[in-house]
Amino acid sequence: MPRSQRNDNFIDKSFTVMADLILKVLPTNRRAKEAFAYYRDGMSAQADGEYAEALENYEEALKLEDDPNDKAFILYNMALVFASNGEHQKALGYYAQALDLNSKMPQVLNNMAVIHHHLGSIAEEKGDADEADRCYDLAADCWGKAIRLAPNNYIEAQNWLKTSGRGSVDVYF
Repeated sequence: MPRSQRNDNFIDKSFTVMADLILKVLPTNRRAKEAFAYYRDGMSAQADGEYAEALENYEEALKLEDDPNDKAFILYNMALVFASNGEHQKALGYYAQALDLNSKMPQVLNNMAVIHHHLGSIAEEKGDADEADRCYDLAADCWGKAIRLAPNNYIEAQNWLKTSGRGSVDVYF
């Protein structure tokens, strides 16, 4: 039984009803509607912490989806699952694929920066200054790009770029 038919709480049921209504009135083909249904079920499973189920649904959605922007969001959500499970390199790979399809996703760049910064902190704790610098530079690059796309966002990242000396002046304007 599809996840959309198993939801027990009001919010999930409401979202499912609204999504089903939108699907019925949108002038789109059956394949796109099916892709969206898998995507919706993936988001629901992800919200419930059912990551394996979420990934299965996202993979099915990815097979069916033709629109590059929609594929980018599917890949973004897959990366979120991997990142939340501590699979940082896998998450970075999925984020990179999402950016290849849609380079205007500051949230992807921000999440990549967060991972690189985290990996830099781990390297620093281990005493590996070269690896820490490499990771921090990658974080700075990603945050700089994210801030250029969304200048009013990522204030903490902007502060880190300023205080660490890793940001360029053009990032803040």
